[in-house]
Amino acid sequence: MCSIYFLLLAILLPCFFEILSLSCSTVMKDTLRYLAGIAGPSGYGSKTTAQQVADNSSSPLHRLTAIITGATSGIGAETARVLAKRGVRVVIPARDIKKAAELKEGIENENPNVEIMLFEIDLSSLASVKRFCTQFLALGLPLNILINNAGIFSQNLEFSEDKIEMTFATNYLGHYLMTEMLIEKMVETAEETGIQGRIINLSSVIHSWVKRECFSFTQMLNPNNYNATRAYAQSKLANILHAKEVARQLKARSAKVTINAVHPGIVKTGIIRAHKGFITDSLFFIASKLLKSTSQGASTSCYVALSPQAQGLSGKYFADCNECNCSALANDELEAQRLWRQTRALIHRRLQYQFPTPS
Repeated sequence: MCSIYFLLLAILLPCFFEILSLSCSTVMKDTLRYLAGIAGPSGYGSKTTAQQVADNSSSPLHRLTAIITGATSGIGAETARVLAKRGVRVVIPARDIKKAAELKEGIENENPNVEIMLFEIDLSSLASVKRFCTQFLALGLPLNILINNAGIFSQNLEFSEDKIEMTFATNYLGHYLMTEMLIEKMVETAEETGIQGRIINLSSVIHSWVKRECFSFTQMLNPNNYNATRAYAQSKLANILHAKEVARQLKARSAKVTINAVHPGIVKTGIIRAHKGFITDSLFFIASKLLKSTSQGASTSCYVALSPQAQGLSGKYFADCNECNCSALANDELEAQRLWRQTRALIHRRLQYQFPTPS
């Protein structure tokens, strides 16, 4: 009996912390809006699905190419399904090619006309990310959308093949390198087609838990005292800071590419109701009101990637398909520039890689 309670609380607590992270003056209003699914300024809210967002997009989606990491399950798979169904050529780099092939087959069964391409990748490996990007660029395809969706939560301290803490390596470093290697192709595509390129970094409200004194690049690479939640929160803060700095650089060169960070919300997981009783039923009732479906969780990524309302917005943070506030640390321009430089130097040392020169 205790195990089911602990499992439920593990799922519910992030939702409560999300509510508590809001300022006191707005907590009640924002909580009620979230629970009721009341639409924000964009016309969408917490109950909006990815399919609804895609269906309302007036963009010529059949002309677009999108890369989506972490697309073999969860909100990544739903994002891939919705985009492919709307005519977007979807490129899926995946660690588990068999699982990716099963996803592709499932989407093709819904619509035989979709175009889905599969590549093998290990996002925690800098060499693997470099290899994928090189393979993709060699195809000469355009690139309109890059969704840095993949993420892990490593309960125990593990290291990548590059001897870097696994959560940071996968959630942040791999996506940083992928973005840097593909961004010139996106700028080129935008110039040739006149269609604005869009990059989306998946983050989380948990980024706001990170304290400035704990945000150390060297410690994130190789922590002395590992804490899984802290490592995850730091990687998600890094995703926002990355979006902020790259947005600044793109704006400075008047490039027709935007980059934003999104919080998908807390998405429902499969729970087997092996026990019944007043407490258990009450917890499940609360969970049903606070947690999102997979399609609702994918909606904000689809909104930022497809919606005309997101046109021109860059360096922003979105939740429930609406622009919202992130933490003060996430808004620190100097911190964003420092992290970007440190990451670039690290990758250069590890790979001896010369980053593309902006055109």
